[in-house]
Amino acid sequence: MDRMDEGEELLRGRVYGQDHDDPRRGPQPGRTYAQLVGGPLDGLLLDVTGRPPEETETGVALETELGRFGAAGRALYDPRPGDPAHWDWAGDARDTP
Repeated sequence: MDRMDEGEELLRGRVYGQDHDDPRRGPQPGRTYAQLVGGPLDGLLLDVTGRPPEETETGVALETELGRFGAAGRALYDPRPGDPAHWDWAGDARDTP
């Protein structure tokens, strides 16, 4: 397995925002998740439980060091029309100071 495969495997089944060494890094009962598809966070789960409609309808900008702008960036994900269980990568953005 090469380094990229190891990194991708580490992300699979993890919830965005959870530490990689958290014993509860996977999905938790009673929560609603959407799978992130494509981009730097591909395969991670996003906890959408209780998120306001403006986020679940229009998308989010998630902090990540893995995208085009490194530590100063965010990955943009939009809910897939007709399939709220999957959110598709829409690109990367730079944080503004």
